[in-house]
Amino acid sequence: MYVHSYRAAGGASRTDAGESKRGMTRLRVGILGATGTVGQRFIALLADHPQFVVTAVAASDRSQGKPYGEACLWRLPGEMPAGVRSLAVQPPRPPLDCDVVFSSLPGYPVVSNSSSHRMDDAVPLLIPEVNPDHLAVLDACRDARKESARGRGRGFIVTNPNCSTVVIALALAPLAARFGVEAVVVTTLQAISGAGYPGVASLDITDNVVPFIANEEEKIERETRKILGRLNGSNVELAPFPVSAQCHRVNVVDGHMAAVRVKLGRRAESAELREAFASFSAAPQHLRLHTAPARPIVVRDEPDRPQPRLDRDAGGGMSVTVGRITSDSVLGHRFVVLGHNTIRGAAGAAILNAELLMAQGYL
Repeated sequence: MYVHSYRAAGGASRTDAGESKRGMTRLRVGILGATGTVGQRFIALLADHPQFVVTAVAASDRSQGKPYGEACLWRLPGEMPAGVRSLAVQPPRPPLDCDVVFSSLPGYPVVSNSSSHRMDDAVPLLIPEVNPDHLAVLDACRDARKESARGRGRGFIVTNPNCSTVVIALALAPLAARFGVEAVVVTTLQAISGAGYPGVASLDITDNVVPFIANEEEKIERETRKILGRLNGSNVELAPFPVSAQCHRVNVVDGHMAAVRVKLGRRAESAELREAFASFSAAPQHLRLHTAPARPIVVRDEPDRPQPRLDRDAGGGMSVTVGRITSDSVLGHRFVVLGHNTIRGAAGAAILNAELLMAQGYL
């Protein structure tokens, strides 16, 4: 998932953008892959957003030319927001009547969602609570474009992580900051909605666990180290500790769970880890960004929590929930973390990225 500034690709300026209920000018947003599962999450989360208004929707050939209300089979709870029903579905390419694009399309040649772009030196891989300083990469790229004879426009890519990585890295962030991290081993139990719609065939996942999700383990291992890496000038140095991941698809609709073992840089008691999780707050909370949860990490002390059905919607789906914090005989410490994969792990993450970009003057 990424947020892409669309002006450089022929998008209109923001001077005629929509007006919010508070009277402030809102940035016009285009959604690529708007009829899919994550696209629908974008639509729902942006329905009453004070800074963004959806003015363009794009999808595959079979949907193009139809009103969104006709082209999209709405699969989320509640009704489709009225404001998007009459929008004509367009091809996922310029020009679109918007200032900013949110996309759930992997591999699109202009603004790709591929894992290779997440790891590009010129592309921040962002969790606003964890590494907002990595946006400095954009400044270096912008300066380089100004010096180039071909450099014009304000386009850039900002990615958010893989839907499991964001849950894991957000939980590791306060531990890395307070104690240091030397090694991580993680086992995921990932919801079927992470495979999109129609996703995993019912006869494959019913009464079953599938111990393989293509490329998922590699993404977690690479992306976690970039997110928790150190900004050195205009480059991000990967975090020096190893990350080992094993991923499983389970028969849960929404909510990715990860069982994490971690070796810390110094000795600590389980109570210290709990306090680090519970007290964690960062730039989105200090800036009071609209989509930011009041508590990015919610701690549960019950022995059988977190659970997807009970905890995935914490903080409107934007908080991750940590429980089972205890000592580990191999690496020192372990815990379980859960997050909503299509909100914090996808649409909500991209929207929060855009809110941070606005707050920092990039949009």
